[in-house]
Amino acid sequence: MSETGWILNPISEKAKNLSATMDIPLEAAQILVNRGIDQAEQIHQFLYGTMSDLHDPYLMDGMKDAVRRIRKAISHQEKILIFGDYDVDGILSVVTLSKALASLGGKVDFFIPDRLKEGYGLKEKYIDLVEQRNAGVVISVDCGVKAVAFVEKARQKGIDVIITDHHQPGASLPRAVAILNPAIPNSGYPFKKLAGVGVVFKLIQALLDGDPRSSQLPHYLKLVSIGTVADIAELKDENRIFVKFGLKALESVKNIGLKKLMDSCGVKQRSVSVGDVGFRIGPRINAAGRMGMTDLAVRLFFADSSHEVEDITRELERLNSRRQRIEEKVFNQARGLVERRALDNRYKLLILGCEEWHRGVIGIVASKIKDVFYRPVVLFAYEDGRAFGSGRSIRDFSLINCLDENKDLFHNYGGHTMAVGCELDHRDMASFKDHINTYVHSRITEEQLKRKIRIDARIDFEDINRAILDILSLLSPFGMGNPKPVFLTEKAEIVAPPKKIQGRHSKFLVQKNGKIFESIGWRKGEWADELWAGDRVDLVYSLMTSEYLGEERVTLSLEDIKKA
Repeated sequence: MSETGWILNPISEKAKNLSATMDIPLEAAQILVNRGIDQAEQIHQFLYGTMSDLHDPYLMDGMKDAVRRIRKAISHQEKILIFGDYDVDGILSVVTLSKALASLGGKVDFFIPDRLKEGYGLKEKYIDLVEQRNAGVVISVDCGVKAVAFVEKARQKGIDVIITDHHQPGASLPRAVAILNPAIPNSGYPFKKLAGVGVVFKLIQALLDGDPRSSQLPHYLKLVSIGTVADIAELKDENRIFVKFGLKALESVKNIGLKKLMDSCGVKQRSVSVGDVGFRIGPRINAAGRMGMTDLAVRLFFADSSHEVEDITRELERLNSRRQRIEEKVFNQARGLVERRALDNRYKLLILGCEEWHRGVIGIVASKIKDVFYRPVVLFAYEDGRAFGSGRSIRDFSLINCLDENKDLFHNYGGHTMAVGCELDHRDMASFKDHINTYVHSRITEEQLKRKIRIDARIDFEDINRAILDILSLLSPFGMGNPKPVFLTEKAEIVAPPKKIQGRHSKFLVQKNGKIFESIGWRKGEWADELWAGDRVDLVYSLMTSEYLGEERVTLSLEDIKKA
């Protein structure tokens, strides 16, 4: 059975005080404290925040200069070229800003590089494209904070550049008209964890300030919420407001492209969840970029005929299915390499690469390999003498800091604490592995490589009632930075033989003190062979609710199980 460590902190005095002073249930107070939300003002905004709780966009350094230059471009009818990234965050940043600037009367064009042919970022060579498009202003979205060479070349050509980004900066900043990036030291902005589309939203908020069209602002949250969830940004502070109200707005969609996309992946508009966005909507938008057809996803949101929308959504479905097949093949090959060579017993960070691997899926596969072996992973696709890498990390190790320490090895790199991308010469891979393994060896402990589950509260089955479900509703939406609360119930009894579902999951009934619940172990099909009716078990789980014949049903979504 499981060797995962369970961490359960006792109810804190801080939680008891917050529960009393704010008149919220003790369990809710403890859950909030566990997430670092432990001040009265923080908690009130977290539970009851509205659009009026958004920060002043002008707190972000560079905002006044950005707004001034954009307004000048609109009034003089200069063409504005929006330069984006090819993932969901970048695509939706392009769409959102394009629509906003067009509504203000701007002449707008956009460009997103081909992931497979051109790679990531605002490179110096794109100046020729800007001149061909006859643009006087370039606005980068979800990229650009390291584009020093491009901005210098643009300055020489008399082209103004505004950068909106959320990635970590390099050693020096581009000399742009303005850089909007809360991740930059001394940015002045109180919330550092915006996604790229969140930074774009703040720019739109500033542009609409004092404008009669400011009532349109909540309309943009549909796409902002999708981009924020898809980029796995922390659902705290402003991100939580974006997603909370954006998901609500997705229940009533007018854009025919988005509506058709939701219909095609089975998302019901009456109730859209973070899971719907992360596992259904997001991957279909992402598939276009991963398979080298990013413009297709952008066109979906500007299509004005049902025939065009049908064609695009059908193609996105085809691309997503192809992406899934390629991804499964690469995952099986990567996992097989690790297991055959026992690499997880030899290395604290896994580095794998292959000429056959598709550059568009290695990031997703790296995330899955990380989950299987619980250690940081960087996967490489080798093409034409170059190594294109994508990495994912565990919660206690910063991958971007790791790459920063070895930056001389790369032609290009960037990312966040938990996810990075990089490019280097294939011949330098041996040196890369040596440097990275040396760095990692002294910075990751064996204890950090032990999988752990952090439990929010110990409860019994009789505690699972309307009150606790109302607490969960108040705490949602759940995601990165605000995971679903996890509970522990000890010495429950399995009352019916476990069944294996679809060959991958396990399902069985458990009871304690006469109260029975159905429980499901996702991707834990082996439990069906290890557990028996009558076994006493300790369960760690979150709660799932569904509706059946008009009645609400509660199911235990098992995180882990141990024999009592």
